[in-house]
Amino acid sequence: MGRDCAPENLEIPGSRWRRPRNDSGKKHAIRHQDRHRRRTDLEVWQKLNVASFLAGGIAATFPECIGALYEDGSATPYLSLIGQPILIYGADRAALSRALERALARNVRPAVYTEEMFKTTHDEANRAAVKAVARADLSLVGIAMRAERKVIDKIVDGLKFHG
Repeated sequence: MGRDCAPENLEIPGSRWRRPRNDSGKKHAIRHQDRHRRRTDLEVWQKLNVASFLAGGIAATFPECIGALYEDGSATPYLSLIGQPILIYGADRAALSRALERALARNVRPAVYTEEMFKTTHDEANRAAVKAVARADLSLVGIAMRAERKVIDKIVDGLKFHG
């Protein structure tokens, strides 16, 4: 695992895990809307789906975050994983929109997951669902980003860990 992807560098809005500050100073953030508390229409599978898709966006954009292949004691090979924990925060749509705007104002390109994406069945349809809506009108369910620690802290200021 590269130093740029050390555990302190990955945050998903919800986990309380933090690595000591002696690492690289970069970190990731995946903002996942806690709609189970604020809205009753988001099922557990949807929360997991959002987190998975957003983590995939970070992994695809920052391949140095992917660890080495796994192998068990019987020499059975397994796929690589993101090489660190992810912190998850809960937020309503307004807080996610505010975090999105903060990220963009700081030149941090986020991954987004919108409510409409639950109704699609493939990547092209997902992209079309996002493209059909102006940024201010996106029905955000989650966002993910990677930036320097201080930048992420300013973007997520005021969000609480997912509970």
